[in-house]
Amino acid sequence: MREIELYKGQKSYKINLFGLTRELPLVQVDNGIWIASDAELVLGDTEFIEKAAINIARLIQPYDPEVLVTPEAKSIAFAYEVSKRLGHKRFVIARKSIKAYMKDYLVEIVKSITTKGEQKLVLTREDAEYIRGKRVCIVDDVVSTGGTILALRKLVSRAGGKIVCEAAIWKEGFWYKGSNLIFVDTLPVFVSKDKIKEFEKYLK
Repeated sequence: MREIELYKGQKSYKINLFGLTRELPLVQVDNGIWIASDAELVLGDTEFIEKAAINIARLIQPYDPEVLVTPEAKSIAFAYEVSKRLGHKRFVIARKSIKAYMKDYLVEIVKSITTKGEQKLVLTREDAEYIRGKRVCIVDDVVSTGGTILALRKLVSRAGGKIVCEAAIWKEGFWYKGSNLIFVDTLPVFVSKDKIKEFEKYLK
């Protein structure tokens, strides 16, 4: 699978995964850059979420994690299903804002390709205490630049958890160079003709 594709005005990108065929809409995220958005899949396609969870759970099971940590909000349903299949009674969500009910918390700043500006990732004191001393798997639906993964690593480490694996359904594009990510497929980044050469040099 190529990590970069030429954008020719196409509206969607077809995927064939876990025996399912779906069309992902292409969304412009920057000047001359489009990505295939999985939001509709992971926020409501129960058939896809279930099959993705079965496959990811099988891949991460050998690492014997005791708890999954996932960012709010797209990957919550997916992480829930993976957690169930691993026999976990609880998983932890890193929130994207500080709520009034949070009396104590850990915060990391993250910049994601799909959102404008900086975001927060927040662990409540209760979630941090639950993670402490446990074997942790960080789970997300898609990893692009790796900014979210890095922020989650920092949060888990600060909470005293031990990261044993990181997993996602997709790695997107060419940005993330980490070698330890468990993933099933690659989503290409779509680039305009005048920028394709500029981006292909990063693949060399």
